[in-house]
Amino acid sequence: MADQKASTSIEAVESGLAAQGYIASRQIATAVYLSQQIEKPILVEGPAGVGKTELAKAIAAWRGMKMIRLQCYEGLDEAKALYEWKYAKQLLYTQILKDKLGEVLGGAQTLHAALDQLHDFGDVFFSKEFVEPRPLLQALEQPGGCVLLIDEIDKSDAEFESLLLEILSDFQVTIPELGTVSAITPPTVILTSNSERDLGDALKRRCLHLHIGFPEQRLEERIVESRVPGISQTLRRQMVGFIHEIRSLDLKKLPSVSETIDWARVLVLLQATELDTDIVKDTLNVLLKYEADIEAASPQVTTFIAKAARSNVFG
Repeated sequence: MADQKASTSIEAVESGLAAQGYIASRQIATAVYLSQQIEKPILVEGPAGVGKTELAKAIAAWRGMKMIRLQCYEGLDEAKALYEWKYAKQLLYTQILKDKLGEVLGGAQTLHAALDQLHDFGDVFFSKEFVEPRPLLQALEQPGGCVLLIDEIDKSDAEFESLLLEILSDFQVTIPELGTVSAITPPTVILTSNSERDLGDALKRRCLHLHIGFPEQRLEERIVESRVPGISQTLRRQMVGFIHEIRSLDLKKLPSVSETIDWARVLVLLQATELDTDIVKDTLNVLLKYEADIEAASPQVTTFIAKAARSNVFG
């Protein structure tokens, strides 16, 4: 009975994401379902362009939640990711204090009393009013929850991972001057990685792992059908079959799902009804991003078109 309920819920995730134009495999839908149930972040790894970032967007749209995105890069620190102080506002208040110093210290009879009054007044400068929240703190402060996308975590420094550990495990963060800030409603956290560097074990332990690779052919056809509804079934099958043949080559960058969708839009724009050698060679730069890859693939175009056509007839 429990298995049947979980299966139904996973199917609800599939249909919910599909309604937003994201065609998820069973593996992806299961990871999203489990993440919701046990309130655990998902670390999504895989090649660029397979739909890792789009997954977070689709979850947010499906659940009607705000999406907060933190784009990672080398040198990212807490001032850009978590919070920073509103220095201009603090400076303004310092000037006001300077102008009103006589009034502030008017009742002080001794130096010690004056210092105590200044100390109490100075604490105001490091209150919540002077904090500029960045994406991580913003996500914790959303009363109705949100989807927090930590995009391309592998591009950040290893030190930045340590900053994330408290947030990912307890959905809280400690700010020295303010104390601990806890999420009212835990955010749904999606981390993406293109595997440019190995991530630490501590970070991985706090996350569910999901690898999104290149989809199998029928799933990729469904993705194209969803994202480019104007394309014919024949052309859709041929182009996806052709792309799967291209991925068998030893290229610097294999075409991903994002290139598949772009190519489908281009073929529809050019009013193609089926693949032929001329139109493929004219638009191969949409699929392949390096000239060396285009040169390597060009001699195989006719052969791959023929294979895709046979697959379309018999598959």
